[in-house]
Amino acid sequence: MGRTTRVFARFGTLFWVAAIAAGATGSASAQDRRQNTPGEFDFYVLSLSWSPSFCEEVAERGNGGRSQQAQCGGRPFSFVVHGLWPQYERGFPEYCDRDSWLDRNIMTSMLDLMPAPGLIFNEWKKHGTCSGLGPRGYFETIRKARAAVKIPPEFIDLADPKTISPTEIEDAFIKVNPGLPAAAIAVTCNRSRLSEVRICMGKDLQFRACDEIDRRACRRDQVTMPPVRGG
Repeated sequence: MGRTTRVFARFGTLFWVAAIAAGATGSASAQDRRQNTPGEFDFYVLSLSWSPSFCEEVAERGNGGRSQQAQCGGRPFSFVVHGLWPQYERGFPEYCDRDSWLDRNIMTSMLDLMPAPGLIFNEWKKHGTCSGLGPRGYFETIRKARAAVKIPPEFIDLADPKTISPTEIEDAFIKVNPGLPAAAIAVTCNRSRLSEVRICMGKDLQFRACDEIDRRACRRDQVTMPPVRGG
């Protein structure tokens, strides 16, 4: 290869590297233009937390406050709503309106599904403000999303610790929720305990696949589900 050819080859390579970088930057810029813009997102994740795992962790830390006591010191809970999170196909918005506040009456209306006042306030600030809905509309949407998901009956009043694989948990949800595909549900774990079941929904609250959420799923062979207990 002659010197001139090598020079053109070199600059041709640099051109394609620059073009690829420019394309990546353009894609990132497109994402950035809607970053944290209320209502500008692709789908929701409904996150259902296994309350007994959370309460065991609070007990181990020994620092449960009043908000934790509302969940862990009263009536027994199985799955509770952690949140309904607006998502992009890659990444997610958060804190889209840091000046927004939540009326206490709306907070108290959600304690049957989200039995921790601090959690409810935080979910509105971090996620609800990105939904494009007002506070009442957002929490009504949480209630509708939760109503659209059936909890497998074997998990509702779990009396004894259960060792189970994440796949078995997913299969149990899929069995009782017609139309829920495996690509729309992910199980997360904290150490050896079940932490959450996350279900992806479109803005119309229909189940839909979500590759990025699935990639973050628990990779353990088995997890423990602590039993449901009273206070």
